[in-house]
Amino acid sequence: MTKHSPALSQAFTNIGHAYSHILTMLYPTVVLALEGPWGMSYGELIALMLGSLIMFGVGALPAGWLGDRWSMVGMMVVYFIGTGAATIVTGLARGPLEIGLGLALIGVFASIYHPVGMAWLVRTAVNRGEALGTNGVYGGVGLAIAPLIAGALTDFWSWRAAFLIPGATCLAFGVALLIAWRLGYVVDTEKDLSPQPEPSRGSAIRAFLVLSVTMMCVGLIGQAFSVVLPKLFAERMSDEIGASALGAGSLVTVVYLFASSAQYIGGRLADRFAMKHIYVIAFAIQAPMLLLAATLTSWPLLVVAISMVFLSVGALPSENGLLALYTPGKWRATAYGAKFVLAIGVSAMAVPLIALIHDRAGGFFWLFIILGAAAALVAGLGLLLPGERRHAAAAVAPAE
Repeated sequence: MTKHSPALSQAFTNIGHAYSHILTMLYPTVVLALEGPWGMSYGELIALMLGSLIMFGVGALPAGWLGDRWSMVGMMVVYFIGTGAATIVTGLARGPLEIGLGLALIGVFASIYHPVGMAWLVRTAVNRGEALGTNGVYGGVGLAIAPLIAGALTDFWSWRAAFLIPGATCLAFGVALLIAWRLGYVVDTEKDLSPQPEPSRGSAIRAFLVLSVTMMCVGLIGQAFSVVLPKLFAERMSDEIGASALGAGSLVTVVYLFASSAQYIGGRLADRFAMKHIYVIAFAIQAPMLLLAATLTSWPLLVVAISMVFLSVGALPSENGLLALYTPGKWRATAYGAKFVLAIGVSAMAVPLIALIHDRAGGFFWLFIILGAAAALVAGLGLLLPGERRHAAAAVAPAE
């Protein structure tokens, strides 16, 4: 009798998704405590994240290739242990240069998760949309608690603790996964648990060309949200939350906690309706909301921020499902790697864009104008995606 447990595999994948967002998003809140002591502007300090975001994207393609050619489970072990150790190293940094190098090292190892973890998840899932949606909830919770963890540990202990403690727990999960792998409770599998028809060559090429552009725009929007929200709330809601890192971080936690259910809802919808339509509608609604957020302050800003993030993350199961649908199974991790080179690598531009706009214009008005235009472009190009009725029906069949 086999010891292999697909449920345990998915549990490690989901936990890994949470950590990928927790560890890469600690710094945008920690940075609020460094402006005074280090005598640097917000723009100068936040720019130290650039190396992390570039490596988070660039590393995804080779990580996905290794997942397809070597071992998805082995790469996940490297992800947990490497990212945890890199976060600990960052917590020991003695100055801006070492912080930047430590963040870049986090990006190198964290880049493994999305191409490998998501391909592993799809391979062990019965209902892909629901599995991707549940996985997205974990990612959303990770985004939600990252600023809370960073703010609480920074205010009540030190900014170093904000890196050291989460890094140590991530490393421990890596050791646990290694033990489960050695004992046979999690294994590499060559075939999908719920196979689907292979896409036609024409549909695959058309879908990837369209998604290549939309994924870059979606990555830019999502990355800008996660980086800018702590500073946005600190500036536009200072009367409500005061000047503490914990206050701004808590509001970001509220935003992502409200939005954490969005991917589960989006995943269930993706199992029942055309993913193309869900994708287009989400960004068609989001575009005017981003323009509205350009000028809002106080509690209305919080409400709109929740709505924006809800729509953005709610569309991700459809985006990931479309990519899986139009990619041959043996190349899926590589395809997800290519996606995150585009989405996360290009979205690294969010950091210099945020720094430039804030330091030159003294706020974020023009940032939201640019993001609104990007959302409109996603909605428009999404209409060019192939229809997937035949494939969607096949996807739902195992659940029925």
